[in-house]
Amino acid sequence: MAKVTTLEISQRAKAGKGAARATRREGMVPGVVYGGKKEPTLVSIDPRIIMKELHRGAWQSRLYQFSIGGEQVHALIRDIQFHPVSDAPIHIDFLRLVPGQSVHVQVGITFTGEDEAPGIKRGGVLNIARHSVDVEVPVENIPEHFTVDLSKLDINDNVRWDDLQGTEHSTPTLHIPNFVIASIAPPTVDEEAEEASEEAAAEAK
Repeated sequence: MAKVTTLEISQRAKAGKGAARATRREGMVPGVVYGGKKEPTLVSIDPRIIMKELHRGAWQSRLYQFSIGGEQVHALIRDIQFHPVSDAPIHIDFLRLVPGQSVHVQVGITFTGEDEAPGIKRGGVLNIARHSVDVEVPVENIPEHFTVDLSKLDINDNVRWDDLQGTEHSTPTLHIPNFVIASIAPPTVDEEAEEASEEAAAEAK
């Protein structure tokens, strides 16, 4: 289960472009909280909070909680819009979560054991096909991340969806059976450098 991050969010009373612009003039980012079979709620949030979450990474699957009008809300960040020139956040959407609901989230993958992998010790190269996976998962079981152990992988071995840890309640949206996450490729050889080395060795004889 993902950890819950608490945010400071204020409720806005007025809708419309004019109200949103007024919110931005006050140094805040307008947003909306929707879903959960409730009417959308207009909110505002400090842009520094948004940027902090973006820099932390994995915000697509992070659970957030905040209070609106005395109600404790659990939500996911669904979308962030940015200014085309400054790249500053100008709008944010939250999806309200309710028990029993399944949601589509992007979950990051944590790789462990790379230093112990026999294939890498022999000069193999780790090729990561996917740093994250899109899944459908109950809101009660949203994982913080998936984990994969590379410590036993040799050259030409690979890690697939079924090898990931923490996927018990998750269903991938990619309709490819047991798709590849990462693999250990054979060491690359610079043929020209190898030929030059062989020629130099021959001339030295």
